[in-house]
Amino acid sequence: MGVCLQGGEFARKVKKFGKSEIVVGGMETQDEKILRAARILADTQTLMVFTGAGVSAESGFPTFRGKDGLWDQYEIQKMATPEGFVQDPAAVWEWYCWRRGLVLEGKPNPGHYAIAELERSFEDFLLATQNVDNLHRVAGNEKIVELHGNIFAEKCTRCDFRRWSEEIYTEPPHCPKCGALLRPDVVWFGEPLDPKDVERAWSFAERADTILVVGTSAVVYPAAQLPEIVHARGGRVIEVNLDSTPVTLIATVSIRGKSGEILPKIVEHFKAIS
Repeated sequence: MGVCLQGGEFARKVKKFGKSEIVVGGMETQDEKILRAARILADTQTLMVFTGAGVSAESGFPTFRGKDGLWDQYEIQKMATPEGFVQDPAAVWEWYCWRRGLVLEGKPNPGHYAIAELERSFEDFLLATQNVDNLHRVAGNEKIVELHGNIFAEKCTRCDFRRWSEEIYTEPPHCPKCGALLRPDVVWFGEPLDPKDVERAWSFAERADTILVVGTSAVVYPAAQLPEIVHARGGRVIEVNLDSTPVTLIATVSIRGKSGEILPKIVEHFKAIS
């Protein structure tokens, strides 16, 4: 059906999808987009959330990309690659301990808590995050796949030893089992994702009704495939990000803004109409 808007806005066509409305053309205010996102969630049984560094940036943690990103300040080839670790493990551990310190001093923001509230609202839920800062867990999420690992996880470079540690080291730690160097248990550039994490996230995306994509540039593959998988099988895609991304082209609704401001509003409307 055609809807003619008042106040000089462009006419738009609206297509019904269950309880939700997909705008085919025209303009919407941000409040209208937020309400439409909430309606989509109210029409959802299986919800996936996919987050990137933009969510953590609102808690004061630097991203790799963008203005003042870590790529602009550090030689990432030395700090976040296997080759860099082999060349200078002390420098790599110093850098990761600096980042650990930032996380330990920081705290989740309203966007993190809104995502945790969504988990409590959906029985069939999964959060797939590219972030390694542990803030989603601190905020309360439990059904989570950390695609790129966790900054507080460590693993041996020789044997199968793994552990959790929040220690800030003054020198590289060694494995208590075999004596080899420990390394951060994160996915560095050039390394594959954990097959178990891939299986869990990708299989969930194959059956998700809706995916909420938050704070990611959506250019790092294979993780960026997740919204594409949901869209390809007819699912809805909700995007919340400061800038447009490749996901914008396939999004059912795309909202520009800070996740810490937008997500709580979406959740509030969703709970009111559910």
